[in-house]
Amino acid sequence: MSELVVCKFGGSSVASATQIEKVRKIVTEDPLRRIVVVSAPGRIDPKEQKLTDHLINIATDGAHFRDQRVTINSAQSKQAVVTRFERIVEDLGIHGDEIVSELRRDLDCDLRGDRRVAFLASRGEHYNARLIAAYFEKCGTKARARLPEEFGFTVNSEYLDARLLPISYENIASLPEDDAVVVVPGFYGVTEGGDIAVFSRGGSDLTGSEIAYAVDASRYENWTDVSGVFEADPRLIKKAQAIPRLTFKEIRLLSSKGFNVFHLNAMLPCRQRKIPIHIRNTNRPEDQGTLILSERVPEEGVVGIARLDNVAYIYMQKDQLGEEIGFTAELLRIFQDFGIQTYHYPTDKDDIAVVVNQQDLTGTINDLRRRIEQKLKPDFMDVVYNLSILTPVGMGLKGNSYPMVAALSALGDAHIPIEMVDLSPSQICFHIGVQYAVGDAALQILYDTLIG
Repeated sequence: MSELVVCKFGGSSVASATQIEKVRKIVTEDPLRRIVVVSAPGRIDPKEQKLTDHLINIATDGAHFRDQRVTINSAQSKQAVVTRFERIVEDLGIHGDEIVSELRRDLDCDLRGDRRVAFLASRGEHYNARLIAAYFEKCGTKARARLPEEFGFTVNSEYLDARLLPISYENIASLPEDDAVVVVPGFYGVTEGGDIAVFSRGGSDLTGSEIAYAVDASRYENWTDVSGVFEADPRLIKKAQAIPRLTFKEIRLLSSKGFNVFHLNAMLPCRQRKIPIHIRNTNRPEDQGTLILSERVPEEGVVGIARLDNVAYIYMQKDQLGEEIGFTAELLRIFQDFGIQTYHYPTDKDDIAVVVNQQDLTGTINDLRRRIEQKLKPDFMDVVYNLSILTPVGMGLKGNSYPMVAALSALGDAHIPIEMVDLSPSQICFHIGVQYAVGDAALQILYDTLIG
């Protein structure tokens, strides 16, 4: 293990000159913060479009926004991107005319198809890293932008859903420099053929964690605009506080049920080498944040409650379906054919239910029902819509059924109808389904009962 700390700063943390100065102060406060991964500039106004969406709109000649019924053409997106970087250059007070000129040339590239989309989508991170490194230098902090195409951050040829190739780890290991902060653009890599390919959206987290893995960092800091992972959604539960420590397993469960603080797949490299992930707030660096660890001592039964809305379940009944070999496999294969992700499928002798994202059923439920009825011939089939799944999570639940009993009892006392109950095989979380209309009330009751 090295003593290096790898820091990743999200879009909100590098959205403007003011935010970039906060980043510089954070980085220079700790001499171990030597590798800095940055996103594209985030939104300043919540109503404006994201910079990466503007870049994709340019790449698709305006189709990206047209599909969203947004009236912004490619020329307008191009102007928005250039203007944004010009403003950052001016506000930082750096010599960035040449960088902006290169940006203009890149926006007029003659690539086609997915190669064009990937190349243009990556330009936000690419140019932001170069500007941030230049600003560090201007302020007396020796810094250097190291670009994926220069040091060999090599990925496969899936241009819009790239995966890092093993050859990259040796190249990444050469990143640290003795006397300079290294600034790396997140989100993209370069194929063996020299083309740009991007990760899935939110991919700067992936870049940061892969670099942390390759250099065997002592810590991976993920700086964002929230002070860690909260016990419950603080917009709904005013008393909710940031959770000091979580295990990788707990954060994975919370993230899969609505806690969208961190890219799920980005945790895997750090978990493999037991590198702690520290989620911090760029705007409140004094806050302790949330530390994600391989192991912790469980000090409570439930550490957090996640909520997943827009859920539906498809229920069917057929005599002895539980004894019909291949019934469940064929049912899940049908969902796969329709591209529908399934969350749970509790079953009994004569019954089965499949829990899905309700949006996945839009435009497909009629054909899906027909296919199920033709292939499996259930005696009865029904779809229940508009559910909220509430998921209490905590290592202290292992072998401890009392919190689940207390949760169900409290909901019963409040006359909250329960649509489903499911205990995770890991026994460190359980799921309670209620109608969306009572979701807020149910969440408050569970928080007061299990945490507050």
